[in-house]
Amino acid sequence: MILSLDHIAIAVPGLQAAIQRFADDMGLTLSGTEDVPSAKTSTAFFPVTTPDHPAKIELVSPLNGEGPLVKYLEKRGPGLHHLCFRTDDIDGDVARLREKGYRFTSDAPYPGAHNARVIFIHPKSASGVLIELAQFPDDAKHG
Repeated sequence: MILSLDHIAIAVPGLQAAIQRFADDMGLTLSGTEDVPSAKTSTAFFPVTTPDHPAKIELVSPLNGEGPLVKYLEKRGPGLHHLCFRTDDIDGDVARLREKGYRFTSDAPYPGAHNARVIFIHPKSASGVLIELAQFPDDAKHG
């Protein structure tokens, strides 16, 4: 089941310049950076949280100038990249959404940032919006 919005991702050509902009200009606190080799991206996270609604802004940049994000940036430039929803049953959600005709950008979930299992819904299945589903170890259904 989808639990909440986890993050809004912004594609950026240079991670360090974007980090500086969000930290210095916007006054947000950087909670960390992480390379995600499976997606060929480097990420930085800025929590924008209230007690009831934890969420983050994720800056995402090509890792070593490689991967699908390079083409994305060349075609569209920097800007909103995707919305990520947190789930406690990614396999169940994928099966349920596939039954409804949703297409995904991969056959199965794969490792993402923060030890999450992730999968992306193709934008053509979601009104032109790239949507990520992420299941974190602490959110897995128990029992």
